[in-house]
Amino acid sequence: MKGKFGRSIALVAASSLLAVGMAGIASASPVSPDGGKGSSSTQALAAQVLQVRDDLTKVAYAGNVGATRADLGQMSPVLADIAAGKRYTVQTDTEQLAGLAKGRADETNRLLADPTAKARQLPPLPLPIPSLPDLPGPLKIVSDLVKALLAAVTGILGGLLGGLPVPPLPVPPLPAPAG
Repeated sequence: MKGKFGRSIALVAASSLLAVGMAGIASASPVSPDGGKGSSSTQALAAQVLQVRDDLTKVAYAGNVGATRADLGQMSPVLADIAAGKRYTVQTDTEQLAGLAKGRADETNRLLADPTAKARQLPPLPLPIPSLPDLPGPLKIVSDLVKALLAAVTGILGGLLGGLPVPPLPVPPLPAPAG
C-alpha cells in the first residue's frame, strides 16, 4: 500500500515538473525586432495562408467559380482564427487586417453564391491594392473584392513572416493589348 501511495506522489510530482517545464518552453517563443512573436506554429500558419492564397489566385484567374468558392471557404476560418488572436500570436495590425480580409472573403463567397445580391460596403484596407488584372468571366463581378482580399492576405503573410520576403502572387501575365 505504501508503495502505491509513493508511486502516486512521484507520478504527480513528475507530471507537475513536466507541465512547468513545457510551459517554460511554450512561453519562450522568439521575439522579432518589431515586437512580434515567432514560432513554428506561426511558420506553419504562414505556409498554410500562402498555399491558400496561391490556390485562390490560380483558380480565380482561371475563372473557376466552384474552386474559388471552395478556396474562400478554406480561407475564411483561417482568417477568423488570426483575427481572433486566440489561436495564434501575431501583431495587432495583422489581426485587424485578417478581420478585414475575412470580411472580403465572406462577401465574395456570398456574391458568388447569389450573383443577383447587392455588394455591401466594406471598410477600406489600410494598405494599397496592387495593380492586378480583372478576373475573367463570371468572377468579374467580384474582381475588386478578390484583388483586395489578395492584397490583404499578402499583407498578413508579411506580418506572419516577420520581415522575410513574401512570395509574389502567381497571377497570369497581362494579355497583350489588341492592336
